[in-house]
Amino acid sequence: MRISRALRGFGARRKRNAALIPRASRVVLPAILLALIGCSSGSDSPPLQIQTGPTDVTSVDSDGNTSVNAGSLAVELVSLPLGSLSDVEAAGIVFMREEEKLARDVYVTLGNQWSQIIFANIAASEQTHTDSVLELITRYGLIDPVGSNLPGVFLDGSLQGLHDVLVARGSASLIDALIVGAEIEEIDLIDLDLRLLDVVGNDDIELVYENLKKGSRNHLRAFVRNLENENYSYQPQHLTQAQFEAILNGAMESGAIP
Repeated sequence: MRISRALRGFGARRKRNAALIPRASRVVLPAILLALIGCSSGSDSPPLQIQTGPTDVTSVDSDGNTSVNAGSLAVELVSLPLGSLSDVEAAGIVFMREEEKLARDVYVTLGNQWSQIIFANIAASEQTHTDSVLELITRYGLIDPVGSNLPGVFLDGSLQGLHDVLVARGSASLIDALIVGAEIEEIDLIDLDLRLLDVVGNDDIELVYENLKKGSRNHLRAFVRNLENENYSYQPQHLTQAQFEAILNGAMESGAIP
């Protein structure tokens, strides 16, 4: 969804040179929100980090809906040491807890409006995603930013603003709603990669983030496929064309994390 298409899309791709961004503020969404209200930026994206190592703790159905299996995640977390947590790592966990909630909340709202099963299915998966980040919050004794907050309510101002814009755009038409879904998954992939840059020696955080990335790749494929069924050719808004094609050219991931 580009801003050049009268907010059909969400902003010019942001230049993501991690070396120029303070570690404590490597957040894609605030910049994207600025783009939504009229600011332009560069076109480069950081390379997606596809790593080998973390155990797969997901369940994937035939449509690509990818949920984190709570039992499998618990077993893996128990087997991993509890390391020391930097302030940047802690901030990343707290942020991703709300970002995963944002995906769920937007999909629930758009699913109720358009009665398309893809939104209900992926919203259910996103619930397990935000719950998996909650496991890290509990594990490290952090304050949960979600708590008892209602759907559509966020402590982080950039996420609140982005949620409101996404819901407004997705309410325009079914195609716009599906575009919103695809862009959310792009944003999620980029933010997870930026957060992974800050993880030092904490395999438990890497485990969760890499499984969430697998889910976002599958969900991006699902939204693009549904758009194709509506005769709409989606183009990436935040990933590079090469990153996007690498994901779309791959099959739904149902096994080990690459």
